[in-house]
Amino acid sequence: MEQSKDMINSSPINNGSKVDKSDENIIIDPNNSTDDVPLDVDLGDPVMYYPYWKSVDDECSVTIKASQLLSYFVNPDKDEFVYHVPGFTDAVRRVHRVVGNAVTEGRYIIGGTGSSQLFNYLLRALSSKVNSGTTNKRIPVVCAAPFYGLFGASVDSEKSAMYEWKGDAHTFDEEGPYIEVVTSPNNPDGLIRKPVVNRQGEMLIHDLAYYWPQYTPMTAPADYDNMLFTMSKFTGHAGSREGQLRAIKILKFIADSYEKTPIPPAPATERLFEFGYRVMDERWNKIKAVIKRSNVFNLLEYSAQHCNFLGKVHNPTPAFAWLESKNGDDASQLMSELKIQARNGAMFGSSEHKKCVRITLVGSDDQFNLLLQRLSSRPPSISKLDVNGS
Repeated sequence: MEQSKDMINSSPINNGSKVDKSDENIIIDPNNSTDDVPLDVDLGDPVMYYPYWKSVDDECSVTIKASQLLSYFVNPDKDEFVYHVPGFTDAVRRVHRVVGNAVTEGRYIIGGTGSSQLFNYLLRALSSKVNSGTTNKRIPVVCAAPFYGLFGASVDSEKSAMYEWKGDAHTFDEEGPYIEVVTSPNNPDGLIRKPVVNRQGEMLIHDLAYYWPQYTPMTAPADYDNMLFTMSKFTGHAGSREGQLRAIKILKFIADSYEKTPIPPAPATERLFEFGYRVMDERWNKIKAVIKRSNVFNLLEYSAQHCNFLGKVHNPTPAFAWLESKNGDDASQLMSELKIQARNGAMFGSSEHKKCVRITLVGSDDQFNLLLQRLSSRPPSISKLDVNGS
């Protein structure tokens, strides 16, 4: 199963901070260090792609005629899914074939307008296989912590008689059918994941929203029964404002840029995935340098792997940084002292993660530069302990 689009809400912050282009040298303008406005790095809002798409605006524009898209059905004369514009499934398959991140042949492609929509669709479809709705037994839904916190909220909001949220897969011990969500690379920590429960009656949903070459090496195409992808995470285009016609145009442009020889002329000097990987690699090098200097947080270390798409060995460069306070303090409180609004680690499935926070690395350049500036300081509570020798 495939998701085509997701939601995006741009709110870049520009405070004039200066960050040079080298990995080792980060230049902070002290004249901007007194800004008291909290920096929101809670949401994974992928506006980092704006410069790339701005450079190819004319290449990807779409015109919709008044006579188009009439009827509830795209083509009433053919056995097609409702709302699938001709060419949509072919465009999706083509991009996955180019990148090599998913097996799509012989699979149904189902488009949606948001992660929750398709996630809940899959839950209903899978639970209906074993539960006709005539019994009181609801199918447990689990995910290994740390997990994306809105999984549970989405399941609970449905108030379904067919399935229910049961939290951390590591502690799940019920017998019978169950649904496990496997997020890989994982949100929040960017690690590659596999199923945890591995018990009779399992039904799996593989959330592969970040399985794209700008975030992690492409080691092999994903080949699972139920796979979720989202267009917003690898192009930045939002489901709430992007129709299938626009999605087809964007996906075709991406595929053409890799499959056609010579490359179709475009103002951009890089293709999408090279652009995305370069930006993420530069940001990770800078964030690691700042975290190391401040000596307040720990960052996860990732193992380098060969990427079949980029043709080289490199470390993962996840969309989020998962930070852990070195002294075990509440990481959200430390971030608050630095005037950074991050997502509390306790929201990812366990109170043990209170010492962790998730921060997004896919925002605008201005947001990221300001993040570097604020992380370069030490929280007042930590600095006071240092002064007192505690």
